[in-house]
Amino acid sequence: MIEIMDTTLRDGEQTSGVSFATTEKLSIAKLLLEELRVDRIEIASARVSEGEYASVKKVAKWAKDHGHIDKVEVLGFVDGKTSLEWIQNAGCKVLNLLCKGSENHCKYQLRKTPEEHLADIKQVLAYAREMNIDVNIYLEDWSNGMRNSEDYVFYMIDNLKDEFIKRFMLPDTLGILNPTETLQFCMKMIGRYPDLHFDFHAHNDYDLAVANVYEAVKAGVKGVHVTINGLGERAGNAPLSSTVAVIHDQLKKKTRIDESKINTVSKLVESYSGIRVPANKPVIGDNVFTQVAGIHADGDNKHNLYFNDLLPERFGRERVYALGKTSGRANILKNLQQLGIELDNEMMALVTQRVIELGDKKEMVTIDELPYIVTDVIKSANDQHLIKILNYSLSITNGLRPMASVKLEIRGEVYEQSAAGDGQYHAVSKALYKIYKSLNKPTPELLDYEVVIPPGGKTDAIVQTIITWQYEGKTFKTRGLDGDQTVAAIKATEKMLNIIESGDIPVKQC
Repeated sequence: MIEIMDTTLRDGEQTSGVSFATTEKLSIAKLLLEELRVDRIEIASARVSEGEYASVKKVAKWAKDHGHIDKVEVLGFVDGKTSLEWIQNAGCKVLNLLCKGSENHCKYQLRKTPEEHLADIKQVLAYAREMNIDVNIYLEDWSNGMRNSEDYVFYMIDNLKDEFIKRFMLPDTLGILNPTETLQFCMKMIGRYPDLHFDFHAHNDYDLAVANVYEAVKAGVKGVHVTINGLGERAGNAPLSSTVAVIHDQLKKKTRIDESKINTVSKLVESYSGIRVPANKPVIGDNVFTQVAGIHADGDNKHNLYFNDLLPERFGRERVYALGKTSGRANILKNLQQLGIELDNEMMALVTQRVIELGDKKEMVTIDELPYIVTDVIKSANDQHLIKILNYSLSITNGLRPMASVKLEIRGEVYEQSAAGDGQYHAVSKALYKIYKSLNKPTPELLDYEVVIPPGGKTDAIVQTIITWQYEGKTFKTRGLDGDQTVAAIKATEKMLNIIESGDIPVKQC
């Protein structure tokens, strides 16, 4: 069983621009411990601010009341009793003591010898034991310590291994390690000190955090540190989502994490932090369970040929089959099945062609928009096409009225006109009116013009324009569907012209 320590509320909060309010910290802590079931959480650094102190007190009180206080940890410093008293007064019982894991840090930041630093650490450990506070030790900059001053690292642990320390935590503080080094360094630590509990703490500066965690676990570390959504200083920490998936699937090891809660917690932290999760981020990105290529959906229909072990249901999500110019019949069929819509082969072909056409104009058609497309295709298939708007040109110039030129075919005869209007659609309407006036053909009155964006639509969503007309005492409606509002209105107008030309005007037609 690999122990998972989440440090979103401490290291994750060091992300530039991120600061959690007290209620947010408490909300995240509850989710981490009771929903996700992480083993431990690191919630703050001691002595930071009065606000941080108030947050820690609130989280600690809740944790104590619910039997989690031993799982709540606070980063503290080698400062005698100062950090210990801060932690104790806040109601916590676990100190993560920040010690120097490289000789350079000891020599140039502390300006102390290893012996002096070791003596200071042992003093804090003695105080902690008196105060009944458990201690884990961070060996800050351990990765550089192993690269440049291995003897220093071993000197520190040789002299601390028999103290009352629960865990020795090995941070790649600057994110410098590669997987090969991580494996070698962790194996050296475990080989030399087989009875100690080691944690590995990765940073993602080279985008290797999860790969390095993989090697650390393979080497035998007993715990790893993560953050929700990979929050953390600079390039962030190892994200819990990917880390857990790798441990479970690639290393075949167990954790206590409830995978089905990962996406829920990710979304909450995204909201609180203001840091957006990239759409293609593994496990938690919006698009990672979306099949775009039609061949993939076809393969999924044929014995799940394009599935891997990262099934969306594991993480509280669903597989989506995108609708666009590359989706093809199989993707559309998957979405129609989900909606409970059945079409014959002829209608399927027409719907597929319409989705491809719309996909050329916008990024993706959503499942919410599909019923609108189906309805539009079915009605269009039944329409008579005595009149066709063959072509049109729209122009907008600063300081001038919009212009439209329209080429219209009526029963095989082609006519053209141009006009200015108060808007683009108004200009098109006036150009059509000129054509009809020249032919002494009657025109309808436009009563209402409505624009509808289907549920789930975005700024580039399909637009349905619904226009209500009155002609010879009858009122009816026509609809047009497109990614552009004006184009949708022109399509609705073409339908209206055909209805009038055919002489079949049902009341309130949709």
